[in-house]
Amino acid sequence: MIDGLEEIPLKRADGDLPDEVHGWLDASEEVSQEFYGEGLGRRYYRYVPSDPVVVYRSIEALVVGHELRGRRFCELGCGFGVASGLANLLGFQAEGIEWEEELCRRARALRDAQGLDYLVHHDSYLPEGFEVVQGMGGKDLVVPGGPSSSHPMFEFLDPAEVDLFFVYPWPDEEEFMARLFSHMADEGAVLLIYQGEGEISAWRDGGAGCSRDFA
Repeated sequence: MIDGLEEIPLKRADGDLPDEVHGWLDASEEVSQEFYGEGLGRRYYRYVPSDPVVVYRSIEALVVGHELRGRRFCELGCGFGVASGLANLLGFQAEGIEWEEELCRRARALRDAQGLDYLVHHDSYLPEGFEVVQGMGGKDLVVPGGPSSSHPMFEFLDPAEVDLFFVYPWPDEEEFMARLFSHMADEGAVLLIYQGEGEISAWRDGGAGCSRDFA
């Protein structure tokens, strides 16, 4: 359970993946092997890839189940942009945000080589004015005050326009990411959290939009 959010059951399909998804996953695996082969895993130790098949089937389930109000996708901490590419293949206008410049470079190269159409932003996933402090139990989110705080913004993206956020946080950062989502997402938006070892969950703000069918 995540306080303040209501979980959306995910009914993931089985069976063969589309050919274009196989192609994307094969290409992203080559990039990953090259990355670790160059010994960069130690330098970028916080980068840990999610299971892309689980992510794809989960996004697909949200689409098929009419759980999304639209097709605008944002990956917070996108690494190589694998989830952004999967969302793009499912018809989303996708964007990824990544702080590490080297990961951004590789994500863009992978995207361009495969001919996909999504954006990779080299920036923090915190909207303007938001900050992080280290608290007793982990990260705490500092929310800005003032009139503008009611509408968080990135220079390149309005979070209120995003229908589906995806993140793979460290285990002690799930509540932090859920709080960030609650502050910057608009009603009806969904947060998809990969939790490691094939575990994933989807959440919506527990307000009026939580049981809406976005057919």
